[in-house]
Amino acid sequence: MPKKENIEVKINEVLEKIRPYLNSDGGDIEFIKFEEGVVFVRLIGACGHCPHRNQTIQGGVLAALQDEIPEVKEIINVEL
Repeated sequence: MPKKENIEVKINEVLEKIRPYLNSDGGDIEFIKFEEGVVFVRLIGACGHCPHRNQTIQGGVLAALQDEIPEVKEIINVEL
């Protein structure tokens, strides 16, 4: 199993790939931590208050992460 630090680097790389899509809608995403297969992020800007934020997290961000990082099992949006 890859080290947690290596997985966190990969997570940030994937988030950088999807960030332009979030930015185009006036939002962004912040990586918080990775623990036991769970990625903790925070949607900010317009994305943080969007009524579709759960679909963005589960359908878009989680799918992109799992596509490249099999260790990712779940994602949680940490709200302010």
